[in-house]
Amino acid sequence: MSTTDNLKDAFAGESQANRKYLAFAKKADDEGYEQVARLFRAAADAETVHAHAHLRVMGGIGETKANLQEAIGGETHEFTVMYPDFIDVAQKEGNSAAEMSFKNANAVEEIHAGLYQEALDKLGDNKDTVYYVCQVCGNTVEGEAPDKCPICGAPQKMFKKID
Repeated sequence: MSTTDNLKDAFAGESQANRKYLAFAKKADDEGYEQVARLFRAAADAETVHAHAHLRVMGGIGETKANLQEAIGGETHEFTVMYPDFIDVAQKEGNSAAEMSFKNANAVEEIHAGLYQEALDKLGDNKDTVYYVCQVCGNTVEGEAPDKCPICGAPQKMFKKID
C-alpha cells in the first residue's frame, strides 16, 4: 500500500472512531456515567484532530467553492447509486431495519445535495440561515423545524437547532 492509501484508511478509521465514540458518550450519559461520557467525547475530539490532519496532508480541503462542489458530488452519489443499491440488498435479505435506515439516509442525502447546491449558487451572499436536524432520521431543514418530520414522522421536538 502507498502512503496515500494509508492516509485514506487512517482518515476513514479516525472519522468512524469519532462518530462511534460520540454514540458511546450519549449512551454513557443516558446510563448516568458522566465521567465515561466525558472521556468518550474527549477521545472523539482527538480522533477529529487526527482525521483533519490526515485530510489536510492528502490535500482534501480546498477552497469553499471546490468543497461545496465535492460535497454535492458525494451526496449525489449516495442518493443516486450507493443507498439505492443498499436498499435493494436489504430488501432482498428481508432486513427491514437496515432498509428503513438506508431509506431515511437516502432521502436526506438528496436534501443535502440541494442545500449544498443552493449554498454554491448563493456563495458570498452571507445570508444568516438557521438549520434544524431531525435527531431520528437526519432530515435537515432551513428556517423553522416542521411540526412533523416529512421523512420519518418525528415530532418537532426531535429537531435540533444547529449553531
